[in-house]
Amino acid sequence: MISLLWRVIRGAIFLLLLFVFVLLIPVAHNEIACRGESIPDDYAAILPPEHHRPESRTYLTYPEWHIVHAYDDYAQVIATGDPHDFGFLQGIHGFWAALCDLSKTSGQHGGFPWETKQMVYVIGISFTVELVLKAAYEETVGRAVVWFRGPARAPLDDLSAQQARGYATFLQQVPWYQWDFLADAAALEDAVATGLRDRERQIALGLEYKAKAVYAQAIAAAVENVGADALTLRMIVTGYSGAAPDGVSVVAQRDEGTELETPRYRALTELMLNMAQEGVDFVEIAGNDDIMLTVLADAAEFEDARSSMRRQGYGDHRHLVGLKVLDLGDRLRGFLAAGVTVEHIHDY
Repeated sequence: MISLLWRVIRGAIFLLLLFVFVLLIPVAHNEIACRGESIPDDYAAILPPEHHRPESRTYLTYPEWHIVHAYDDYAQVIATGDPHDFGFLQGIHGFWAALCDLSKTSGQHGGFPWETKQMVYVIGISFTVELVLKAAYEETVGRAVVWFRGPARAPLDDLSAQQARGYATFLQQVPWYQWDFLADAAALEDAVATGLRDRERQIALGLEYKAKAVYAQAIAAAVENVGADALTLRMIVTGYSGAAPDGVSVVAQRDEGTELETPRYRALTELMLNMAQEGVDFVEIAGNDDIMLTVLADAAEFEDARSSMRRQGYGDHRHLVGLKVLDLGDRLRGFLAAGVTVEHIHDY
């Protein structure tokens, strides 16, 4: 009996080590095959150093946003379909493939700082584990329960789809660990009916939400210890007139243009699109002269795209485009005139 127990323990340890080894393969690949050549940047910034942010982060913030986009894709898929219709492995591959390309690109914009690299690797591994576990369940037990359910959706299919959409929208501006996962779990318990699919969704998703709630508390505590990232940045623009929009402050008038302090993340994208439509041009952002954005288009290829990928559930493609800050205003106006959707402008 002891011998059998020891063999089981050894087998479990081996499988765990094998799983960890597989998880580290994309990290090792990125370290070995995706190193970018470091090229000095001779750009002379206008803003003072205290308002500079590393230029490479305009590229290196994308992996985190890839996860946000993956949740959006997932919400879109299960709005009318089932979780096993989502390409979990496609989502994982998209993260690491984009990271490889952007790691190479970062060398031309100040390199890939180790602190940022640690953060990206941690979220990449966490994202991979989550999607692997979710795929393992939804492609087996989840798919079997859907087969027994039949084509008609259960009430908790619709509720979980609504929760997924709410979460995906929330992530556009707020860190994931601030989402109330326990409230979602409670909502499932309150709405569960007697059908097999409802019971299965309540148990499976309830456990997932409760596990995420525990993990979120740990991450929130860690962020509190190290301090959250800045919520605003400085930029210099020309052609700006009138009162500042909500959340925007006019700091100073310079020879090069108007210095503004603006919010970051999703709010910044909407702000800059509106400013470009009003004829504003951008001179410098956070001490940088290069920036990346993502656009959505039907075509699989796009001019100047560094990387492109198909969006699940939408039928179109996401393109990562790098350009000079000085060209940003004209390009935004051109995208809007051509009907190209600017999804997100990646700040630093």
